[in-house]
Amino acid sequence: MSTIRRPRKGSLQFWPRKRASKFLPRVNWSSINSKKRVKGFICYKAGMASAYVKDETANSMTKGKNIIVPVTILECPPMKIFSVRFYKNGLVKTEVLAENLGKELIGRLRMPKKKSQKIEDVKDYDDISLICYSEVKKTGIKKTPDLSEIGLEGNIQEKLNFAKENLGKEIKVSDIFEKKQVVDARGLTKGQGFSGTVKRFGITLKSHKSEKGRRKPGSLAPWHPARVTYMTPMAGQLGMFTRAVYNSCIIHIGNTDQKIKNIKNYGNIDTDYILLRGSVQGPAKRQLLITYPLRETKKTSKKSFEFIELR
Repeated sequence: MSTIRRPRKGSLQFWPRKRASKFLPRVNWSSINSKKRVKGFICYKAGMASAYVKDETANSMTKGKNIIVPVTILECPPMKIFSVRFYKNGLVKTEVLAENLGKELIGRLRMPKKKSQKIEDVKDYDDISLICYSEVKKTGIKKTPDLSEIGLEGNIQEKLNFAKENLGKEIKVSDIFEKKQVVDARGLTKGQGFSGTVKRFGITLKSHKSEKGRRKPGSLAPWHPARVTYMTPMAGQLGMFTRAVYNSCIIHIGNTDQKIKNIKNYGNIDTDYILLRGSVQGPAKRQLLITYPLRETKKTSKKSFEFIELR
């Protein structure tokens, strides 16, 4: 008789399984390389649809044919710079607020009382990043903007020049990303609340003759060590976890002239948007951070689709 092999369920890489502290996650921008100056963008998940596209992928079985692929619609209102953050030896040295911040921030964000210094007055630093906010008021979702730290590509002088030139200006998604390129989507998954071990960890149901419940683990721990370890599958919070979907292809970048209306649980799209091949985490209206790929693969980079229409 062969040895019974039952590996534990539920990866310990995702631990602890509790609600994330914020919607937009922190990103290690130094590990991401980009073609444009800005490495990421704040967007909002509208929903999913079917796209009618022409497959232009080399050596594909459907090359040159029109096919239907699932896509996720992400609305991308313009971003603006909230502040410029200066680093020294990996730590935040100082942060300079942008002047004449928009009216959409007044009364909706906690603004510092002390007036910050100017960018030209900051000396002795080795890295720069931007704190950007989305002009979500232009959409029909909400009025309070979302803030996130966005990394920059280039040397110190190029980053500083970009920050000075774009203070008070709108940054659009078409200025950062292009069609047919690969991106990563980072954000929170859909919240499931308090869930049991079968749904949370995927453990096997016990026999129907079990006396103490079918949807429970058979044993919590041995006698020694006389405790329940953190590795034991237990009931608890499921969902609202920070996750990343890697290497999603941008099929189309739409503008305000190409509006999409009456999306279920979302409404109309009034600003720029992008169509990502496949699905991403989160429910409708969930804020996401799309970035340049952390580890782009050859297989995903070779895929190419020419957008025709939505079905």
